[in-house]
Amino acid sequence: MIEWTIGSLIIISAILLIVSVIRTQYTSKAAEERIDLAHISLLEEIKQLKQSIQNLELDYEIIINEAGVQLSNEEKLLKRDVLDLYRRGYSIENIAEAKEVSLQEIENFLAPFINEGSSPNV
Repeated sequence: MIEWTIGSLIIISAILLIVSVIRTQYTSKAAEERIDLAHISLLEEIKQLKQSIQNLELDYEIIINEAGVQLSNEEKLLKRDVLDLYRRGYSIENIAEAKEVSLQEIENFLAPFINEGSSPNV
């Protein structure tokens, strides 16, 4: 009788072990599939962002060429930084001081971006 009990317990434990291994494999495969789908989705989003950036760069180049504006890289960076600081809420005086440029130069550059009586876009 004890032999039957021990034998049946061994058989039951073996069955439970097999079921556990199969279930673990199924769960890990499902998790891998979810990770793969997320990875593919992320890669597609990155590809779309790269394409958008490339389109913006081409649009920018077209606009600059159409306008006939010739700026050095330093001038482009300065103007980009000035506009960014202004849109983040910095005062014109603080921008001029930070960039070590005259107040008049900053005001002249920002004039097209400043709406009458409105605050900067934050």
